[in-house]
Amino acid sequence: MFERLRAAIDAALDAATSPQDKRDIVSGMRDAVIEAHAAVSGLREGLVRTEQELAAEQRSLKDAERRGQLAKDIDDQETVDVAERFVTKHRERMNVLEQKLEAQKAEIVLMDRELTEMKAQMKKVAGSSSADNAWREIESAGGTRPETDVKDELLKHQFDRVAREAEADAQLDALKKRMGR
Repeated sequence: MFERLRAAIDAALDAATSPQDKRDIVSGMRDAVIEAHAAVSGLREGLVRTEQELAAEQRSLKDAERRGQLAKDIDDQETVDVAERFVTKHRERMNVLEQKLEAQKAEIVLMDRELTEMKAQMKKVAGSSSADNAWREIESAGGTRPETDVKDELLKHQFDRVAREAEADAQLDALKKRMGR
C-alpha cells in the first residue's frame, strides 16, 4: 500500500541535499507521512466494522441454533432443516470474518511498522537542527508535530468552516435588517 510513498522517500534520500531541495524533500516526506497516518486510520476503522459484523453473525448464529432447538422440541422437521442451513451459513460467514479480522490486524501491525520507518527516514533527511531536536523531545513525550497531525488538520478545517458559516449568518442578518424583516 505504501510502495509509492516508500519509493518517494527512497528517492528523496538519494537526491541532492541543498537547503531548498532538503526543504522540498522533507515537505514531500511529511505529506507521505500524513497520508500514511490517514491510511492506518482507515484500516483501524475497517477493523472496527469487521468486529461489528462478526458480533452480528455470532448473534445470528445463536438465534438460528435456538430456533432449531425450538423446532426440534415441537418435532417440526422442516423448520429444523431450515435452521440447520442457517446455522451452517452463519458459521461459514463467521469463519470468513474471523480470517478477515486476523488479516486486518496483521496489516495494521505491518503498516504501523512501515509508518515508523517512514518517520525515522524523514527525521534522518531533515537533519538535526535545534528545532528538530525540540520536536523529537515533544514527540517522545507523546506530543505530535502539527504538520504531521491529521487530527489537528481536521480541527483547523472545522474551525474554518464554523467561521465561514458564522460570517455567512452575520451577512444574512445584515441583509434581513436592510430589507426590514
